[in-house]
Amino acid sequence: MNIKLRLTILQFTEFFIWGSWLISFGKYMAGLEMGDKIGTLFASFGFAALIMPTIAGIIADRWLNSEKLLGALHLLGAVFLFMASRTSDFGQLYLLMVLNALVFMPTIGLSYSVCYSILEQKGMESIKTFPPIRVWGTVGFIIAMWIVDLAGWGMSSNQLLLASCSATFLGLYSFSLPPSPPMKSQKKGSLISTLGLDALILLKERKIATFFIFAFLLGMCLQITNSFGSVFIQSFSGAYADSFAVKYNNIFLSISQISEALFILAIPFFLRRFGIKVVMLMSFGAWVLRFGFFGIGDPGSGMIWLTSSMIIYGMAFDFFNISGSLFIEQETPAKFRSSAQGMLMMVTNGLGAILGNICAQTIINHYTQNGITEWNSCWFIFAGYALVIGIAFAVVFKYKHNPESSFKIQH
Repeated sequence: MNIKLRLTILQFTEFFIWGSWLISFGKYMAGLEMGDKIGTLFASFGFAALIMPTIAGIIADRWLNSEKLLGALHLLGAVFLFMASRTSDFGQLYLLMVLNALVFMPTIGLSYSVCYSILEQKGMESIKTFPPIRVWGTVGFIIAMWIVDLAGWGMSSNQLLLASCSATFLGLYSFSLPPSPPMKSQKKGSLISTLGLDALILLKERKIATFFIFAFLLGMCLQITNSFGSVFIQSFSGAYADSFAVKYNNIFLSISQISEALFILAIPFFLRRFGIKVVMLMSFGAWVLRFGFFGIGDPGSGMIWLTSSMIIYGMAFDFFNISGSLFIEQETPAKFRSSAQGMLMMVTNGLGAILGNICAQTIINHYTQNGITEWNSCWFIFAGYALVIGIAFAVVFKYKHNPESSFKIQH
C-alpha cells in the first residue's frame, strides 16, 4: 500500500477517535445531570496533556519504537472508553475519561512524529508532504461529528463506543506501520540525558523559549470553544429552537473543522512566503475574530457572524497548531524531536488548556445569573485576551524569515 495512503489512514483515524466524543461530550454530561461539572472534567484533560506527551516523547526518543508505543496507547484508550460508556456515575466517568486522556493526548504528537520519521525514511519533504496527509485527520474528526449528530448519539454513550472501536482499530493498525526507531545516543549520557530531559536545552535559545511561552499563552484559547461552544449554541434553544444551528449544533460546529481542513492546505505556501512569525500573528488575529464573531452572533439575524466565526477557526487553529509543530520539527535536533513535540503539546493542550478552561469557567460563572449566561460579554473578554497577547508576540518574538532557507519546499 502507498505510504502516503497508510499515513493518511493513521491521521484520519487518530482524529476520528477524538471527534467521536470531544464536541458532544458536554451535552452527554448535561443529559446525565452533570452539567455543572463539564469545566472540571475538561480541565482534567489538560492535566493529562501536561504530563503524558513529554513522557511518551522521551520513551519514543530513547527506548521504544514510536509506532509501537502509539499502538499500545490506543489499545489502552479503547478499554477506558468502553468502560466509560458503561457508567453513569460521575466519579467513575471522571476517572475513566482522565485515564483515557492520559493515554490519548500523547498519541497526537506521536502520530506526527511517526509521519515525520517515515516520510524522512522515504526521502520525502515533510513541509510539503505532511499537511495534505494531516488534513485527513480533520476530515476524520468532521465525519465522526456528523455520524454522532445524524445518529442521534449526542446525548448517548454510543459516542464513546464509536471512539472505543476506532481506537481498537488504530491500535492494531499502528503495529503494522514501518518502524520509527528511537534516536539512541552512542555516548553514555547523564541521568538528565537518560530521562530525556536534555530536550529542555532547547529553552536556552531565546527564539525557542519565546515561542514556547506564547504557545502556552495562545494554548489557553484552543479548547474554550470545544468546551463551551455547544453549550453556547444550545443557549439559543428558546428563541431559535427551529434553527439549523440549534437542532444540529454538532454539524454546524463542524464548519470549523471543514475550515480547518482547507486552511491546512494553505500552510506550506504561507510558511514559505511569510515565515512562522507572520503566520502566528495571523493565528492571533483569527482568534480575536473567532471570539468576537461569537460575541455578536446568533442563529437569527446574526447567523452570518456565527458562520464567520466557524470559517475563521481554520486559520486560528491551524496557523498556530500545525505550523508550530512544523516549526519545532525544523528548529530542533533529530535526537529529541519527539520530546520537543511532546513539550509543545504539554504547554498548549496541557498548561494552556488547564488555565484556559479554569479561567473561562470562572468568567462564564461570573456572567451567569439564574441559569442565564451573558455570553457576548464572555466572548468579548476572550477576544480581548487574544488581541493583547498577539500584540505582545509581535513585539517580543524575534524572527527574520528567509524564504530561500527557512521552510523551503523542494519541488
